[in-house]
Amino acid sequence: MRTLCASTLIGEFFVVGFAGLVAMKDPALDPGAVWAVCGVLMAVSVLLCGMITRPGGIALGWALQVALVLSGLVVPIMFFLGAVFGGLWWASLHFGRKIDEAKARWAAQSEAGASSA
Repeated sequence: MRTLCASTLIGEFFVVGFAGLVAMKDPALDPGAVWAVCGVLMAVSVLLCGMITRPGGIALGWALQVALVLSGLVVPIMFFLGAVFGGLWWASLHFGRKIDEAKARWAAQSEAGASSA
């Protein structure tokens, strides 16, 4: 699960950075505020890569997904991209858990087979 989730979060890092570049074209937005918000979101996405398996890591990941969707209020394409990454986040959690369970079963079977031989 950790690998899939981290891959999604790193993808979000780049998407947030590019969204910041798009937001810079809006003359109504202060560049410092744009990069402060983008910088925080980018830092959170990278830090979450190491916190996924810790308590609250998945909940923070969901909060980041909500923040990405809400960033569509400033950069409209982010409504779509936030939804896409929300779906990727769900898939990373869902299929990552299945992969982890399969690995655990395989390891238990291998260990049982090795101890009986």
